[in-house]
Amino acid sequence: MNWRKVITVVALVGFMTVLGATAFASEEEGNVEKKSWFDLFKTTGLVGIMLVGVSVCGTALTIQYAVNLRQEKLGPPHLISELETLLAEKNFEQALSVCDADRSYLARIVAGAVVRGEAGYEEMKKGMEESIAEEAFRLNAKISYLALIGNIAPLLGLLGTVTGMVTAFQKIEQMKSPTPADLAVGVYESLVNTTMGLFAAIVFLTVAFFFKNKISGTTLSLNTIAGELLSRSVMETPPQ
Repeated sequence: MNWRKVITVVALVGFMTVLGATAFASEEEGNVEKKSWFDLFKTTGLVGIMLVGVSVCGTALTIQYAVNLRQEKLGPPHLISELETLLAEKNFEQALSVCDADRSYLARIVAGAVVRGEAGYEEMKKGMEESIAEEAFRLNAKISYLALIGNIAPLLGLLGTVTGMVTAFQKIEQMKSPTPADLAVGVYESLVNTTMGLFAAIVFLTVAFFFKNKISGTTLSLNTIAGELLSRSVMETPPQ
């Protein structure tokens, strides 16, 4: 998706809405009470509620990933120590039981290797590589939900811009001489929805980028540790 085009369209539509409203403005200015952000939000309608909904989902996912994507969660230190001992002793059956009980990222990729323990080092290495590809896909699939929210949010904002324009032009059609106050609700609906959509997109796309890089760095480190554990099992093999 070409975000330059989307943002340009949003900006132009919002500008046209404001321009349409000011074209009917009276030269006289009254004392208008300044609206709070909550008052402005109440003008956003159904689209505003949808934007709040996706923002709440995005925030919940952000908190969940911040907790679960730490290296201590993906590769617990106690698991590394236990697997180091078991693999050095060639106790593949017990190592597999430990991995099945833990089910962290490191446990899953090591399990892919030790399940082929009797087939030799090359088969174990191949099994680990397959598990790494599978688990990396699974972790990145989680982040795609944040990216999806970041992509949907500005489109919802654009939808709110259009519905706000419809509201404003309905007022123009229904009233012979609409005042700025008459058109303000439609203008507010357009601009507040646009602002909310762009803000949500900026936040969640940034968070998705951060987590994607974090996953890449953490999995690279854990893959190295898993490879060293696997190599240790070969190095400790007694001479024939």
